[in-house]
Formats: sequence, C-alpha cells, structure tokens
Amino acid sequence: MGNPHTAPGITRHFPHLAAGLIAVLVGYTSSAAIVFQAAHAAGATPSQLASWLWALGLGMSLTSIALSLRYRAPILTAWSTPGAALLATGLVGVPMSEAIGAFLFASTLMAVLGFSGAFERIMRHVPPSIAAAMLAGVLLRFGLGAFAQLGQDLALVGTMILVFFAARRWSPRYAVPLAFLAGLVVAAANGGIAAAEIRWQLSGPEFVMPSFSPATLLGIGLPLFIVTLASQNVPGLAVLRANGYATPGSPLLGWTGITGVVLAPFGGFSFNLAAITAAICMSPDADPNPARRYLASIWAGGFYLLTGIGGATVASLLSAFPQTLVAAIAGLALMGTIAASLSAALADESGRDAAVVTFLVTASGLTLFGIGSAFWGLVFGYAVSHALRRPQRLAA
Repeated sequence: MGNPHTAPGITRHFPHLAAGLIAVLVGYTSSAAIVFQAAHAAGATPSQLASWLWALGLGMSLTSIALSLRYRAPILTAWSTPGAALLATGLVGVPMSEAIGAFLFASTLMAVLGFSGAFERIMRHVPPSIAAAMLAGVLLRFGLGAFAQLGQDLALVGTMILVFFAARRWSPRYAVPLAFLAGLVVAAANGGIAAAEIRWQLSGPEFVMPSFSPATLLGIGLPLFIVTLASQNVPGLAVLRANGYATPGSPLLGWTGITGVVLAPFGGFSFNLAAITAAICMSPDADPNPARRYLASIWAGGFYLLTGIGGATVASLLSAFPQTLVAAIAGLALMGTIAASLSAALADESGRDAAVVTFLVTASGLTLFGIGSAFWGLVFGYAVSHALRRPQRLAA
C-alpha cells in the first residue's frame, strides 16, 4: 500500500508551487525583454547575455530562499526593472568593464544603506494605510488587464475567468492554478502556444573584470542605485508591511546589496525586494495562513534557479505563451491582494484622504526624474497625511 500522507502532502503544497511559478512567470514575461536590451546596449556577446541571465537567476534564487527561511515571511527578490530600463539607454557606448564597475558601485551603496539601518528608520514613518494604498495602486493595472484581455481573446480569457470564479466557489486554494491550467489547455487547443520558438540551451557564468570611471559611476551607477531604491525597494518593503509582515527592512537591503556585489562581475546588475510578484506569493490564494506563505517564495526561488541555469530556454518558453494568457493569470492571481489592500487602505477614516491620493498617484503611472509612480504615491500620500494632521496637533 502507498503512503496515505503522500497525496495530501502534494496537494497541500500545490498552491505554494503554483503561486511561486506564476510569480516567476509574471516577472520574466513582464521585463525580461528589457534586460536583454540592457545587455545588448552594453555590447554583450551571446555568452555574456547568458551569463547575465545565469547571475540574475542565481542571485534571485539564493536571496529569495535564504531570506524567506530566515524570517519565515514571503520575501521575494527580483532584478530592478526600472534599473534595466535605465541601463538599456545609459549603457550605449559604455565598455562592458565600466558597466560592471557601475553595477558594483550601486550594489555597494545598497548594502551600506541596508546594514547601516538608515532604510528601516525611513520606512517607519510610512503609515500602514498609505503603504496598502500604494500596493493597490501598483496592482490595479494588472487587475484591469485581466479583464481587458477579453477583447483580445474571448475564448481563452473567458474560460480562465469562469474557471477561476468557479474554483473560488468550490475550492478557493486552487483557483489560480486551475485557471492557469485551463488557459494552457485552451491555448494549446487553439494553436496559441508557439512550440517552434522553444530552444533548449543552458546558461553559465562569464567573469568580466570591472573598471571604474567617475563619469560612469556618477552617470549610471548612482542613478541605478537611486532608481532601484525608490522604485523597487521602497514599494517592496511597503508590500510586506501592507500584508502584515514586520520583517526588518534594513537586513533585506543589506543582503541583496551584498549579493549584487558578488554577482555583478557576471552580469548581476541589481537585486532588490520584489513588489508585484511578491504580492502573488502573499496572496490568500497561496495559503490562507499568512505564516505559511513563505513557502510560495521558496518555490519561486527554486524556479528562479532553473531560469538561471536555463536562461535562454526559459526566455524562449515564455515567448511561446500567448501574452493574453500571461496578462490574464497575473490579474487573477492578484485579485485577492488588491481587495485586501483596498480594504486596509480605507479602513481608517482619518487617513482615507491620504490613502486615496496615494492610490490615485500610484495608479496614474506618473514618472518624475526617472522615478516611478509607486515612490511618488508614497511621497504625495505622506504629504497629505502630514498636512491634514498638523491642525489637530496645534489645536491640542
């Protein structure tokens, strides 16, 4: 007779596995092309591009698994998408060795900021309702995107939505993976999966000796640090706080910075806290028990490792999936987190105006000085909160 605990054990962890897989899927499909552009801008050879993917996958895997185990929280890391966009334009004409030097400089600054404790002191001043509103604003476009895709492929996306809500009624824990599987079945039946695009190829490390130019450090390294901090790490910690995790932020920045220092010579240009993909791992669909959702991030770390080893293969696999499927599953996977964030943001009536401003600014997509709307949502929301509370203090 078989082990009676085997099947329950597998099904028990399947939502964690599914959440981790979807988080990695969403992360790669949404920004891998930008990383490719950044590498090409630096003049990377095919082997160096493979090394970049290897370093990024390895770094995200190690930090996600180690930090999630250490703090028993769903801590997911990622590369800096705004940083990659910056590099895609800023590295044109810059020698690869100087680019690596800029990566080292930015990661060193991040490690110093983290281990000094300064980042944690800054984040203590962000009210929880504003953090929750920022998260809801970041995720809004993904939720809207799931339904907007109905106009692109009614059969595929309609089936996914129907399966999702049917599963939410009868088996909520499996709603997201079942919707994803339904989408794959429909896409395959309609010939929507471009199997011919899939190439089997492994990635490996290629060391590049860094060199340092003041112009490159100040023109690329410093902006990379600022953009990653403001557009990635601040929202990333806010997502943790909005979901009720009191994990100290400074060590997280410190260790992701150190990881960047170690892997920069191989193309690991930046590592930071994830926000959008982390929210998938923090969703009730990953596990109804918040204390067990860290397992989803550990699964994501395992998939990150696979993407690093087989970077070129993963890139081709993701490009083979219909974009409507990826957009739809991202929105459906984040619905629970969007609802919880809106509820937390608006729960305190005294802070509701500030929360609404934060939500609207973040959802607007505003970009100022190269910094994205998530950061400015926090800034505007905090300013409104501070302005509205000041008269009360004076009256007291």
